[in-house]
Amino acid sequence: MESKSKLLWRCRRGIKELDVLFTQFVETSYDGLADTEKQAFHKLLEIEDPVILGFMLYGDIPEEPDVASIVEKIHTNV
Repeated sequence: MESKSKLLWRCRRGIKELDVLFTQFVETSYDGLADTEKQAFHKLLEIEDPVILGFMLYGDIPEEPDVASIVEKIHTNV
């Protein structure tokens, strides 16, 4: 896995709402995730911003179960 500073850099999306959600999640919850959840978070960061915005703000549900799970975890922890 990459360093936390690199991960925080990847969380900077250019959309303030996503920046805040992801940065807070990494700072408060990331270290306590299981390795599979960390992998799902990294997978989420690979998705295009408009799609992520739908997941995070508009209730769209990811097709991949692991990504859907990490989205739900972000919603409950931030």
